[in-house]
Amino acid sequence: MKIAIYGREFNDSVLPFVQEVFDALTEHHITILVYQKFNHFIKKKITLPETVTVFANHQELVDHADVLLSLGGDGTMLDTLSLIRNSEIPVIGINFGRLGFLASINKNEIRKAIEALVKGEYSLDKRIVLNLESKSELFGQENFALNDITIHRRDNSAMMIIHAYMNGEFINSYWADGLIIATPTGSTAYSLSCGGPIILPNAQNFVITPIAPHNLNVRPIIVPDDVSLTFEIEARSTKFLVSCDSRTETVDRSVKVTVNKANFYVNLIRLNNESYLTTLRNKLLWGIDTRNY
Repeated sequence: MKIAIYGREFNDSVLPFVQEVFDALTEHHITILVYQKFNHFIKKKITLPETVTVFANHQELVDHADVLLSLGGDGTMLDTLSLIRNSEIPVIGINFGRLGFLASINKNEIRKAIEALVKGEYSLDKRIVLNLESKSELFGQENFALNDITIHRRDNSAMMIIHAYMNGEFINSYWADGLIIATPTGSTAYSLSCGGPIILPNAQNFVITPIAPHNLNVRPIIVPDDVSLTFEIEARSTKFLVSCDSRTETVDRSVKVTVNKANFYVNLIRLNNESYLTTLRNKLLWGIDTRNY
């Protein structure tokens, strides 16, 4: 088995856990590839196997890896989408962050998780991906998002009006700070913090969630994932922002943005002892009395 490792820079407190990842993979005689920038960051901080090789881009990953292992939080795991793209290479995350809906493996269960991975004790969880289209070809070949695509005003600009259409039919004009188009995966991210619903991963839907809408009767709306959503912007400012997960571009207000389902999925690895509902209960503290007496 060939496992690629991706990570960002982090503080030294998690270095023992990173070392444990490499030690466990070596014990199972796994061929290890490390993302080039991450390798540069850790190579003098921990002991790496001599056989480790590096990869720098999508093509080098696709040609040499069976699985991609993300070390960090959900943001780190979202970064991996730019590397795997439409290759459908399975991804699994070890959570060094806080909440971790995507990176679901606890850092204290590294060896157990890697053993299960090597033994094939897991299933693949197919996740829908959003695709963004515009005449200006925003984001180039990385015009996709696993969590959400967001249209929002710049920090110093006034409220914007976003005219939304579904398959050419007018939905609404949103007077707001912005609009979130989220997948079921992204329904527990930014959309949730703005009042959007939680959608189970296998639901074939998107949710459109307004950010601080001027009209309080405007609420999130769930739409089928086989539709095409188009957005036109009206604002005092000449520029607005469009984000694909953590990537952001500044766009002229004349640009029309279309969002639809991408023609590929992201395969998240779910170990056999995991379930989505268990993750929800644990992360959102459902059923736990958190009141102080």
